[in-house]
Amino acid sequence: MIEYENLHKVNQKFFTDYRKSFESFLQSGWYILGNNVKRFEEEFAHYHGVKYCIGVASGLDALILALNAFAFPPQSEIIVPSNTYIATILAIIRNGYKPVLVEPDLQAYTIDPAKIEAKITPNTKAILAVHLYGKVCDMQPIVDLAEAYDLKIIEDVAQAHGAMYRHQKAGTFGVGCFSFYPTKNLGALGDAGAIITDDETLYHALLSLRNYGSSTKYYNDYLGFNSRLDEIQAGFLSIKLKALDEINAHKRALARIYLECLDERFILPHVHEDFFDVYHIFNIRHSKRDVLRQYLLEHGIKTEVHYPFPPHKQEAMKGILEGTYPLSEEIHATTLSLPISYCHTKEDIAYVCASLKAFSE
Repeated sequence: MIEYENLHKVNQKFFTDYRKSFESFLQSGWYILGNNVKRFEEEFAHYHGVKYCIGVASGLDALILALNAFAFPPQSEIIVPSNTYIATILAIIRNGYKPVLVEPDLQAYTIDPAKIEAKITPNTKAILAVHLYGKVCDMQPIVDLAEAYDLKIIEDVAQAHGAMYRHQKAGTFGVGCFSFYPTKNLGALGDAGAIITDDETLYHALLSLRNYGSSTKYYNDYLGFNSRLDEIQAGFLSIKLKALDEINAHKRALARIYLECLDERFILPHVHEDFFDVYHIFNIRHSKRDVLRQYLLEHGIKTEVHYPFPPHKQEAMKGILEGTYPLSEEIHATTLSLPISYCHTKEDIAYVCASLKAFSE
């Protein structure tokens, strides 16, 4: 059986260093916001060439805190892609803002910049760009629109660690929000997240917001949160960060096998020289997705669907997200995620390709 993911195998290479890190943490007697968090924040900021990193408890918290730090007026409108994972939209709603959905580009699956301007109103305060599946959005027109309309850019980089657009890393075009959920290219061994920025004022606000709104113990300047990157996870992330480029290179090598082997019956990820894709997810599309998925399972190949329902079709979003989004619905009805983990070998992917070639529906 070729599993879709095996986190034991993914992390096995790091077990010795993880044990040393945990023992050091245990002996330190300092378990919240200690040296591990400080070190990882410095390393992660350096990796991205930015000044500041703020470690938080999860990717969702990163988005919530980043939006909160801007203190937009209530019911401010935030532009967001219609096919994103629901967490992106939850962050907007939890801040009392209004999500404004924009359809994706059907090739890239990221927000279509050509459709953004028509959704901008006097209440629009930000564009929340989601770098989906390991591909950065087409950022230059987004940056141009943000400058023209005085909008903030917040980036959901949960699926694009190390990905680039025109040689610039995801998360560095605005305020970058990261998840280190265990399945991410840079995955922790539990929930964890971070925010990166060059804005010193925003940095200090976020440091307080993650810690009950306090920068000095028992003195609270903001209505804050309890959302701190855990010392244990920070230690693990520092170890794994050193291997992130290697992890991305491995996944890119596996992606090349898919791209070279699969035929036109399968809609493949779009490749363009402006984009350095890291393939957190390798998605194909097929009109008989569910039949194909069952066929692969019968041939010993596990897959996933990211995601079976678009946000506007979720029960939780009734009365909140209005309108029809046919491109998003088409993507969600046809997308299938193939195995592309750090634990997979080229032989694994060759077998998946051979099985796909034999699919006759």
